[in-house]
Amino acid sequence: MRTKKGAIREGAGSAHSDEELVSVGRAVILAEARAMEAAAARLGDDLARAARLVSSCKGRVVVSGLGKSGHVGRKIAATLASLGVPAHFLHAAEASHGDLGMVCPDDVGLFISNSGETDEVLALLPYFRRIGASVIGMTGKSSSTLAKNSDIVLDVGVEREADPLGLAPTSSTSVQMSVGDAIAGISTTLKGLKPEDFAMYHPGGALGRSLLTRVSDLMGSGERMPLTPLGSSVRGALFEITSKGYGATAVVDERGYLRGIFTDGDLRRLMERVGIGAMDLPVESGMTGEPRTIAPEKLATEALRIMERRKISVLIAVEDGYPIGMIHLHEILRSGVS
Repeated sequence: MRTKKGAIREGAGSAHSDEELVSVGRAVILAEARAMEAAAARLGDDLARAARLVSSCKGRVVVSGLGKSGHVGRKIAATLASLGVPAHFLHAAEASHGDLGMVCPDDVGLFISNSGETDEVLALLPYFRRIGASVIGMTGKSSSTLAKNSDIVLDVGVEREADPLGLAPTSSTSVQMSVGDAIAGISTTLKGLKPEDFAMYHPGGALGRSLLTRVSDLMGSGERMPLTPLGSSVRGALFEITSKGYGATAVVDERGYLRGIFTDGDLRRLMERVGIGAMDLPVESGMTGEPRTIAPEKLATEALRIMERRKISVLIAVEDGYPIGMIHLHEILRSGVS
């Protein structure tokens, strides 16, 4: 901002150095971390019971809250849904104006209120009780109305909020979020979810590609698969390498079993040793025996890890000793798998 004389007037925050501001930020983070540690030590069977109720819910988990607790509730509902637990967020203020029609007797309510006295949240209790739906109360006051009227109470209380004024919802919402994540994590264990199950709910984007794409989806097979019989000349192997574009060829015996791999790197090393005469040598004179292989049903991410760890660019997909495909590092990266 400029004064009448054209000078720039510094803002109120300019009186503080960067070091001081970083110190304040770190203090907030550490205060929230201590609040979550205290909650982790305090919660016991009630957490397990809540997670069992959520994971066995025959209807949907209805998460509700208001204000900052409502924002946390939306995230908890989204996390549960991403793990295959049907869940949705019910805005506490909208619920009493018709949205309660979404709730069914087989549902489980997860109500979040730090004070346990939020009027809009408490207004939901009579309806849930009337239809017989269970209620989990997440509150910072064990003597509150919400706590007294919940089937299971999760104590998310904190000694003090983490912001410098001790007023803004910071530690309290961090604890609410972490306890919601704990319920989701326990539900994952109870439901026996596997990465491929998780992938079903995340088919889009990089995450879905990483969890769903298998080697068989990307590998070159059939006529695209570079194959060279034992006894073939290096010249013949080179033709196979260049025509198929993988920079390598699998070497097989008379039964079709994999016996090695011959790469453009193997060719260079052989030429350095022998010279131009290397082109007439049998391919086995320069091939690498017992090459790295992978099963076609394995995830492409696993193939990528092997390549990065071994510093190689191709893998041969093998079934019962027979090479059936070849996958290149560039194919994996182009697919978006990481």
